[in-house]
Amino acid sequence: MAIRIAVIGTGGIAHAHGDAYKKLGDRVEFVACADLDLAKAQKYAEEYGIPANKAYDNCYDMLKENEIDAVSVTTWNSAHAECTIAALNAGCHVFCEKPMAMNAEEAKAMKEAAEKNGKILMLGFVRRHGNDAKSALNLIKEGYMGDIYYAKASYLRRCGFPGGWFGDKSRSGGGPLIDLGVHVIDLARYIMGNPKPVSAYGATFDKLGARSEVALSADDWQSTTETEKPIFDVEDLATAMVRFDNGAVLHVEASFNLNIKTPTTTVEFFGDKAGLSFTPFELHTVVDNKLADIAIQGDTGFHFSNSFAAEAKNFIDAIEGKAELVANAEDGVTLMKILDAIYLSAQTGKSVDIE
Repeated sequence: MAIRIAVIGTGGIAHAHGDAYKKLGDRVEFVACADLDLAKAQKYAEEYGIPANKAYDNCYDMLKENEIDAVSVTTWNSAHAECTIAALNAGCHVFCEKPMAMNAEEAKAMKEAAEKNGKILMLGFVRRHGNDAKSALNLIKEGYMGDIYYAKASYLRRCGFPGGWFGDKSRSGGGPLIDLGVHVIDLARYIMGNPKPVSAYGATFDKLGARSEVALSADDWQSTTETEKPIFDVEDLATAMVRFDNGAVLHVEASFNLNIKTPTTTVEFFGDKAGLSFTPFELHTVVDNKLADIAIQGDTGFHFSNSFAAEAKNFIDAIEGKAELVANAEDGVTLMKILDAIYLSAQTGKSVDIE
């Protein structure tokens, strides 16, 4: 029997979810969707074969009037907790996009709702599903890296503010740290074996602002939200050091706008046997007492659509009891604790302990 799927929030990322579910064929059935903009929901319904009368302007009527097994929550960040908890309380499993919530307090409430209702809550950490992540974990398992004690995670755009709600702190919760940094912070921690974060020291800047007058790169994500004059009350750059309970340290950088030559999205790991960079995917070590850079052959890249397909498959497999979640609610709560600590450190100018 097909898993009956509904989608809450039908903006750009909802199409990545929809396309990923479609690749699962008759294992899933689209039954309903909701968006504050009813016209947008109706357009989404038409695209994914949902009956026109099953497009809603709120999630509560949608959940009440339909038999739904699982929901993708792809709203702006401030609605993640409300919509996820509503779906869980309605008896649905939930695949919630990153970041999990606006803060760790909301994230904990979401996790508790999942546990109370006995339902799955998966987080949209799509980078965990890339071939680069899988290859890195295999290399570490085989002992090529040794003890990883330092890592760097960068997601830097030169001119990449997405527009729309992404600059409105009341809806986004923050700027590039919570939007972009969340991807590489989680990826780095995942590759390092999910160590427990114990403290963070961070700084944020708003020096360049939205830079809306400068042409956005065609490769960067753009919001589908229409606004007359975009709000920008978030940071345009964030940087931080995160310390873990095993002594390892992660250095983080994330920007919407930064005066650099080449935008970059990468993670790097440094062990006592070798280093590993993701862009390009290479080991950096010593062979025969000589420095050696070893390129790993095969598909070791991150492919957006393929990784989303793997993510959706993991969600459905977990619902059917065929697999463990690659990114569970606890992972999401931990990530929100890290983000909260970095933002608080940036405000106070002091290191912040993470409980």
